Amino acid sequence: MSEVQIGKNVNLEKIQARIESHIDTLSTYTATPGRGTTRLTYSQEDLLARQYIKEKMKEAGLTVREDGLGNIFGRLEGSEKDAASVLIGSHFDSVPNGGSYDGPAGVVAGLEVAALFTENGLTPKYPLEVIALIEEEGSRFSGGLMGSRGLVGLLAEEDFKSLKDKDGITTVEAMEKIGLDSSLPKPRNPKTLKAYLELHIEQGPILEEKNIPIGVVEAIVGLTQLEVTVKGKAGHAGTTPMDRRADALVTAAKMIAQFPELAAAEGEGTVVTTGQLQVYPNGANVIPDQTVFSVDIRSGKEEHVQSVIQKVKELADSYHDIGMEITVEQLLYIQPKEMNKEIVSLLREKSNKLGFPSCSINSGAGHDAMVFADYTNTGMLFIPSKNGLSHSPEEWSDSRHIAEAVHILFEAAIELTEAE
Repeated sequence: MSEVQIGKNVNLEKIQARIESHIDTLSTYTATPGRGTTRLTYSQEDLLARQYIKEKMKEAGLTVREDGLGNIFGRLEGSEKDAASVLIGSHFDSVPNGGSYDGPAGVVAGLEVAALFTENGLTPKYPLEVIALIEEEGSRFSGGLMGSRGLVGLLAEEDFKSLKDKDGITTVEAMEKIGLDSSLPKPRNPKTLKAYLELHIEQGPILEEKNIPIGVVEAIVGLTQLEVTVKGKAGHAGTTPMDRRADALVTAAKMIAQFPELAAAEGEGTVVTTGQLQVYPNGANVIPDQTVFSVDIRSGKEEHVQSVIQKVKELADSYHDIGMEITVEQLLYIQPKEMNKEIVSLLREKSNKLGFPSCSINSGAGHDAMVFADYTNTGMLFIPSKNGLSHSPEEWSDSRHIAEAVHILFEAAIELTEAE
């Protein structure tokens, strides 16, 4: 038995069974049964999931609260008064028809770390907080990372209130519908944060191909999300000649078709994706007069992100001469982020001492950890994704790997909270 296990009761089989129960239960809170997890922020499925998460926080001996964004906190009080907290968790929203592990695996890991503190009778000097964050995916309200951005003060109150979903429902209206209070405090003083730890599935093939169960994240890719609005002129599909049309959808399609070439020209792993597109008035026999689409740009180097943003804007400008009005709005911009080197070393050390093989890895996806990295010491672990799949019903990760990551995070949290 390694030295970090001495005197601590850590039963991986028991933890694994609880993890499977948590994941299985949370996966039932979906608007698309049998077709993956669809749990949009402030939906009825969100309400059911948050009720379950709060119940499990209380069972772990935590004091539960929510903020004005709907983020959930379960707090194990520390012995030192008014001390900064060590946060551990992830998000619990999903993309449409997504998987059961993206986000919830990290929330469940936080619950299990807190349960181990309680089961081992540990009293932290610095408080331990399990956090379940909202709207990381940006599937309902554009931009993504809304829970973490709002928590650290990057999302202004007026901007939060002005956000609407595709049906025109505001954040405040959606919160009220499921009984949440948007008037509660939102931003949190960074001085109350000692560290942030997050477990996430890799969402790629590297760990599985290497047959390594733990990835210690060193850096997270930079990303931006743009919203492009193309305005043309509506007309009858049968009576408007082709040379007299100002078709917003055709113009949007021409722009989108050029994005792969923009990404390839930048190189070094730069990727550009359009995943959302709305057509108005959306009639089969009406020429579209407006099209709105998303542009997701990611790269490990900030100069490539900036370059693609500029090229998208130049591409938009090139269509003005043919009578199209195109606007490009930047909804989100986050620089590439390095994880805290001391926490990276700590996670690697705990993994080695516990006998769990690990490797360094960079994240090609954005995570709440990249937001926290500017405000507190941040660390992140990855576990393998089967066949590298994510954002699909086929998404799956081994609960044993999650349990092993929980053990690593538990040992790291003991040190970070200086628990006794």
